[in-house]
Amino acid sequence: MTDGIITLRALEPTDLDSLLRWENDSSLWCVGNTIAPYSRKQLWEYIETYEADIFKSRQLRLMIETADNHQAIGTIDLYDFDPGNQRAFVGILIDSKFGHRGYGSRVLQLIADYARNFIGMHQLVAIVPEHNTHSLRLFTKCGYTPIATLPSWLHFGNTRQNATLFQLILK
Repeated sequence: MTDGIITLRALEPTDLDSLLRWENDSSLWCVGNTIAPYSRKQLWEYIETYEADIFKSRQLRLMIETADNHQAIGTIDLYDFDPGNQRAFVGILIDSKFGHRGYGSRVLQLIADYARNFIGMHQLVAIVPEHNTHSLRLFTKCGYTPIATLPSWLHFGNTRQNATLFQLILK
């Protein structure tokens, strides 16, 4: 999947170093579900055994790369896929070196098109911590509607933080 600027593609063994860096960056753990570092072996096994069939595994992880030089710049995940209700949660990570270039908007558009046209999904949902102003703006800009505030939803260190639940109805 590409728009000529960015490409979404399957995981490859060559992605190991990028995934290791992103998954073990503790500053990102507050926007995901990671609470401990991964070993190189664990991530290698994840790549080796990854099941890309969203209907079977209920999730799909794709690498985001630049279309011109094929440099990995992030990941996009569809998770907690519910085929009966035709929805999934979406999580996006763009490496900070590549932020503020419009890549996030392009990725969310590509994944929405894919979800609608190839999987037959009706909606995408995202949960964004209230402190993540970049993601709050990104999802709003991409047509996601904030539908709820989730009080004390996330736990970071000794604090609890609200999150915003976003929804995109795929037409």
